[in-house]
Amino acid sequence: MTDDALPYRAVLDEVAPRLRRLRAERGLTLAALSEATGISKSTLSRLESGRRRPTLELLLPLAGVYRVPLDDLVGAPEVGDPRIRLNPHPLPSGGTFIPLTRTPGPLQAFKMIIPFRGTEPTFRTHEGYEWLYVLEGRLRLVLGGHDLVLGPGEAAEFETRVPHWFSSADERPVEVLSLFGRQGERMHVRAKPRTAADPE
Repeated sequence: MTDDALPYRAVLDEVAPRLRRLRAERGLTLAALSEATGISKSTLSRLESGRRRPTLELLLPLAGVYRVPLDDLVGAPEVGDPRIRLNPHPLPSGGTFIPLTRTPGPLQAFKMIIPFRGTEPTFRTHEGYEWLYVLEGRLRLVLGGHDLVLGPGEAAEFETRVPHWFSSADERPVEVLSLFGRQGERMHVRAKPRTAADPE
């Protein structure tokens, strides 16, 4: 068993005592429970002693007879507070980014406040895709040979191996929602600005 599976094994190990306790609380015999669920007495006995691993096929009828949610049988952890504490950080190239996702994953969401960065693009390329949605202000997006301006409510999606750069289109900062993968996070959020002396 891999290290990743160990927490699940501990959860499964707790199912047997829960099943014993529920049957005792309801005053049911193995025979009565077998009749109510259609599960053999020997299978029920092995489930309650931990000699048989619980499966969904076995737990669903038991949850129905005991009138408890399936989560109560397996001891699923309670869902924590889903709110994300907004913690602004400076962007290496100027402006601010605010992570909007808490857990690591293939896609990350950010709110970015991007200032006017001049008129000369400093292109970046990296693996992945990026999605931008303008909340407020005007975003200048230079993508390959295209020079675009997006206003509030407009979105763009592109492959990030295409050279790209973005900035506020005027003197006011632009607020943008952005989704990108880990490569994009490293390039846009963590990378220091490139100078003329830096290699491409």
